[in-house]
Amino acid sequence: MQAQQYQQQRRKFAAAFLAFIFILSAVGTAEAGKKEKPEKKVKKSDCGEWQWSVCVPTSGDCGLGTREGTRTGAECKQTMKTQRCKIPCNWKKQFGAECKYQFQAWGECDLNTALKTRTGSLKRALHNAECQKTVTISKPCGKLTKPKPQAESKKKKKEGKKQEKMLD
Repeated sequence: MQAQQYQQQRRKFAAAFLAFIFILSAVGTAEAGKKEKPEKKVKKSDCGEWQWSVCVPTSGDCGLGTREGTRTGAECKQTMKTQRCKIPCNWKKQFGAECKYQFQAWGECDLNTALKTRTGSLKRALHNAECQKTVTISKPCGKLTKPKPQAESKKKKKEGKKQEKMLD
């Protein structure tokens, strides 16, 4: 009885092993059938990298505009070109129209200067623009609320005025 079970297990193992070998050979022939694409010849150029000017808006200080690109090289067919660009109207233009910053919350009001400040760290620079890593901006604090005089102090002022009138 045990001998029969042993032979059955052996047959199952042999069948599984043959199936595994068959699958491996099928995968190998599928990969071998693929033709390797010859690599494209890299065109070596004597041209330098494009250097781009800042985006100049067509009208106003934001929106659609153009930028000029130049490059150098003895065998360059094209050394100048113009590209369309866009300056978002909600960016802080005082730091450069091509520099985008992530700003922190406004700080507390400085009572000496009546200004509050916040800093921004560079989030993105378009077209290799030279941007400061961090910037700081300030704005007026708005209305400063002074503590209102209490009712007692008003009464004292009125009484003081009455006494002045009586003395006159």
